[in-house]
Amino acid sequence: MQHASTAPVARPRPRWWTELPLLALVYAAYSAGRLVVRGDVSTAVDHGLRILHLEKTLHINFEHPLNRLLTAHSSIGIPADFAYASLHYLVTPAVLIWLFRHRAAVYRRARTWLMTSTLLGLIGFTLLPTCPPRLLHASHGFVDTMAQYSSYGWWGTEASAPRGMGGMTNQYAAMPSLHVGWALWCGILLWRHGRHPLVRAAGIAYPLVTTFVVMGTANHYFLDAVAGVAVMGVGALLAGPVMRLADRIRDRLEVRFPRLVGTTKSPVVSAGCKTSAGERIPGQRTTSADSTDAPAAADADASDGRASRAGTAAPADARPAQDDAPAAAR
Repeated sequence: MQHASTAPVARPRPRWWTELPLLALVYAAYSAGRLVVRGDVSTAVDHGLRILHLEKTLHINFEHPLNRLLTAHSSIGIPADFAYASLHYLVTPAVLIWLFRHRAAVYRRARTWLMTSTLLGLIGFTLLPTCPPRLLHASHGFVDTMAQYSSYGWWGTEASAPRGMGGMTNQYAAMPSLHVGWALWCGILLWRHGRHPLVRAAGIAYPLVTTFVVMGTANHYFLDAVAGVAVMGVGALLAGPVMRLADRIRDRLEVRFPRLVGTTKSPVVSAGCKTSAGERIPGQRTTSADSTDAPAAADADASDGRASRAGTAAPADARPAQDDAPAAAR
């Protein structure tokens, strides 16, 4: 039996019972961070005013005309409020599940990208608490559409949280906009891995619609959206190193705690061993292999039989000769 070098061990496909707790842990940390890291309100207002002043200087304060549009037209404002309050929490998990079930080859990297970017966004909320446009003084020209149309939805006057639960969210976590960041993540993956034209079209439309919504509802500045895109870009660059670091940690845990982590078995059935002729499984001959050897064995038996018959035929011919000799002598 010949032995080949051991094949490289492939990482096992993620399992849903390990993915759900991991994603829940990251989301809980994100939500808790938003809640705990509130910062000083006056500082958050100062940051918001500085961003608005910079946008006006650069003539990129697009949130002003969009907010006036949604305020004046409820047919646009109400759907925008529903989109802001719900899509963020529906589309992103749906894309994750779709990748897990149908695009397993890219799921792990996409999940790592999303988690890394979310944690970077949490750092942004911590270092730069920012007052959203809707919470600035009315003299700055913004209207809180979530409060204006609150009677149509489940939210109250405090962000998009359900009525009575506004105190459980940090309303000054505007920079960066993870609404835009997560929407961009969804859009890129739908465009790259979607097969139907409508799915790819949704990949283009969803980030654009989300950017329109977050500015029109006065929940984010334009520069918040730009920061959300930048955070996702950095997260994409860090996804590879984070995955390699996680692999190294897993390998060390497998060495120290093999029963706890579980060692990865070789994906090759023969574990790197080559079969010899007539074998399908190393070291074990199968019935089919025996059946293929039967003709050869039959040929060998036939040749042996012919040889034996030839050996016995010679004495038979010799006996008449011996009988003739005495007869001639007689």
